[in-house]
Amino acid sequence: MAGHVTVPVAALADRLPGWVTLLRAPNPGPMTLDGTNTWLLRRPGADRAVVVDPGPLDEAHLARIVEHGPADAVLITHGHADHVEGAHRVAELLGGIDVLAADPTHRRGTGQWSTGAGFLAGGVRITVLPTPGHTADSVCFLAEVDRERVVLTGDTVLGRGTTVVAHPDGDLGAYLTSLATLTAYQGVVALPGHGPALADCAAAAEFYLAHRRARLDQVRALVAEGVTSAPELVARIYADVDRSLWWAAEWSVRAQLSYLARQGTATGQDQDRPDRESAPGAGRLEPQ
Repeated sequence: MAGHVTVPVAALADRLPGWVTLLRAPNPGPMTLDGTNTWLLRRPGADRAVVVDPGPLDEAHLARIVEHGPADAVLITHGHADHVEGAHRVAELLGGIDVLAADPTHRRGTGQWSTGAGFLAGGVRITVLPTPGHTADSVCFLAEVDRERVVLTGDTVLGRGTTVVAHPDGDLGAYLTSLATLTAYQGVVALPGHGPALADCAAAAEFYLAHRRARLDQVRALVAEGVTSAPELVARIYADVDRSLWWAAEWSVRAQLSYLARQGTATGQDQDRPDRESAPGAGRLEPQ
């Protein structure tokens, strides 16, 4: 359970609901997998859609989104650039529609959501689920049409492998709580920010919880042996991972050290001072 995970952690969805369309951005990479998933939701017969995570500022990708318009609004799962960079531009192309996000710096227009309360967009009933952890502003969206439900998970749950806790903005304690929240959605399709759709959001969240706890046990044991710096821990725990990805693994290790320190079970050194700045596309898969 504590090993390096690069495959889907739950069964793949065998189909998408008819009211869901996937447009994948052309930004593949080790931290974005096949590219950022832009999801368009539109109730059958509805005049307008809703756009979730328009992705990078790539004019060709944004033009494809516009082809599926018009739209009521753009929704953002979290503020990493590979999800939000094109948001204001595509909102402009769609006629100046609102951009709704947890972080006010990414919003556009006067529209707002109420956490936990449902609203209609594209004829789809959408409920905002606060799921901080990957980042402080991460949310998921529970979307429903005629009792058929999906959860748009952003980078909280990925279609392949596991995600990074982007410390210090991300927080492991919050992430564990968010994963526990998602275990309530048994049999509900997960539409992730990267990778394929998963058949069962709860099964994926349960795997992630077990994986994170196993990683915590590894860190706790090494700290007890006197290995207390994040770079040393990365070298020991992620020895089988490409070194070019160790910087991302260090984010998660620092998040683990911070979590354990708050519980009084670790004495990690400099865990709150990451060595690498947040970058576009940060926070995905490979080192986890």
